[in-house]
Amino acid sequence: MAKKILTVIILTENEECHIERALDSIQKIARRCLVVDSGSTDRTLDIAAVGGAKILHNPWVNYATQFNWALDQLPSDTEWVLRLDADEVITDSLAAEIRQNLAEFSDNIDGVFISRRMNFLGHPIRWGGLFPIKVLRLFRFGKGRCENRWMDEHIRVEGETVEFHGEIIDDNLNSLTWWTEKHNNYASREVVDLLNLEYGFMPHETVADLRSGHQAGVKRWLKENIYARLPGGFRAFAYFFYRYVVRLGFLDGKEGTAFHVLQGFWYRYLVDMKLHETRKYMRKEGVDAATAIRDVLEIDVSRDLRPNTPSVDQRNE
Repeated sequence: MAKKILTVIILTENEECHIERALDSIQKIARRCLVVDSGSTDRTLDIAAVGGAKILHNPWVNYATQFNWALDQLPSDTEWVLRLDADEVITDSLAAEIRQNLAEFSDNIDGVFISRRMNFLGHPIRWGGLFPIKVLRLFRFGKGRCENRWMDEHIRVEGETVEFHGEIIDDNLNSLTWWTEKHNNYASREVVDLLNLEYGFMPHETVADLRSGHQAGVKRWLKENIYARLPGGFRAFAYFFYRYVVRLGFLDGKEGTAFHVLQGFWYRYLVDMKLHETRKYMRKEGVDAATAIRDVLEIDVSRDLRPNTPSVDQRNE
């Protein structure tokens, strides 16, 4: 059977320390790589061009909007799409699985779940009940889209799915200062989704499905139907206790402790307090959720910055 045409999509903004590594990891499996950039001012695009990627430019709204825009730019001969973050790499075992199995799938298979692991400050996170997590990253072109969400977005497909055993490794090389600033922004975006779950001011898309058996669907269902209903603040502490004590997160060492404290408690508590701040503003000013989000979190949920014609970087044409 003929080899399937696989395109990898990577979204970038100032990823010069990661992009070469990501591109190297897909060289043996991808026919093409599309890098969609939202305003890099470092060497990201020069490195991507040397690595053979096609480069497009599009203003940033959120990950889901950017990724779905990228899907709409792919040529019609694309058969499969792999979503990869710039700070991620695919392992040799995953590359081998893709090469060996992709062409053998029956027409009813639309997506592939892949295990994802994470390093934090150069240290692998092995405890806490988080990793490996199964994520749908590989899917048949035209059969999958990214959820319309501001945070924690997943790919949804129409048909059946299978699982690969190979892994994607998330290994961000930026500083802890960069990480905390990024998660401060993530917290604001998560508040948008939480308020939308409550007030319904935007379309709500979700992979939540308790019956599916897929890890992402079950975790999303628990988050939207159990975690979201717990008292703010308390739920952040309870989640941290579950990860760090019950699921033995303390065994991850000094870097692991930092990760579980910052991502499992600090981040979740920050989300809760930003949510409290926004709700308080709604009551005080008598405004709706979308207005409060704009005024307090500085996020305009009404933005639609998707030009019809992509801007192409001529360096790789």
